[in-house]
Amino acid sequence: MAILSLSASAQAKFAVVDFNEIITLAPEADAARTQIQEASKIAQENLMSMQEEGQAKLTEYQQKSANWTQAIRESKEKELNDISNRIQEFQQSVQLELQQKQQELMEPIYKKAQETVEKIAKASGCALVFDKSQCLFFDPAQVKDITAEARTAMGIPEGRTIESLQKELQNAAQ
Repeated sequence: MAILSLSASAQAKFAVVDFNEIITLAPEADAARTQIQEASKIAQENLMSMQEEGQAKLTEYQQKSANWTQAIRESKEKELNDISNRIQEFQQSVQLELQQKQQELMEPIYKKAQETVEKIAKASGCALVFDKSQCLFFDPAQVKDITAEARTAMGIPEGRTIESLQKELQNAAQ
């Protein structure tokens, strides 16, 4: 029995993949990032508009409150409080919505990457595939790295790297 289990484990193939790389560089991830950036930009514009409105009302309050009656001052203070609360609620809800949208957009990419890795692993006869980021150690001579195959299957251009993507994003932000 021991000989059979040693024989079976000796035949088992192990592989590693840089799952983050194939997720991040997938062409679909570019489209998801673009959608999130557009939604974020619109939210930021709305937030700035709300903040400008609040700042204008605060400036008016600071300049004119000395001449107002107590009732007008209290009304304006309540209005300033309401604006501040609306801004905070808006920020929180937008942040939550953007996170949900990102998860929604990335879900099919994760699924496709998972299916791609499984397909490559089965075709290669691998028993186990580990994510490179989760491995404390692996010997490249004894483990097959299927990242390149997964990149090709996911449609990632050959020269594209995480570093080149970061430069693209920095240039787009400027």
